[in-house]
Amino acid sequence: MENIIRFSVSLPKQLLDELDSKIGAQGYASRSEFTRDLIREKIVNDSWKNADEDLIGVLTLIYLHHQSDLVAKMMDLEHKSNLNITCTTHIHMDHDNCLETLILRGKAGLIEKFSEKIGGLKGVKFSKLTRAAVPHS
Repeated sequence: MENIIRFSVSLPKQLLDELDSKIGAQGYASRSEFTRDLIREKIVNDSWKNADEDLIGVLTLIYLHHQSDLVAKMMDLEHKSNLNITCTTHIHMDHDNCLETLILRGKAGLIEKFSEKIGGLKGVKFSKLTRAAVPHS
């Protein structure tokens, strides 16, 4: 069992009421569990700043399936990315639109640059990079 330390936080009543509302709406068991998740999220976000270690990113794309040469351009960028693309999923949403996710492993800057290039291609309707890392605590 890990060593648990208790500490107190002072908040204005309105902010505490909003916090409690979020906790209830999101199904958290306690303020502590919600606070731990917020801290972990901050640690993950900060790990992307000047990181020298390999990180994980999940790139979600929605694009026009019939856009001229789009799939070829995407594959070309993937092959030239110097990233480890560990997994991709491809879903045909309807006749014209595809949803694709790519799990990327590599340096933060390379992942971000790759995501921007893919997201900027003509025919890409939506592009979102989710930054992930394993918090050490």
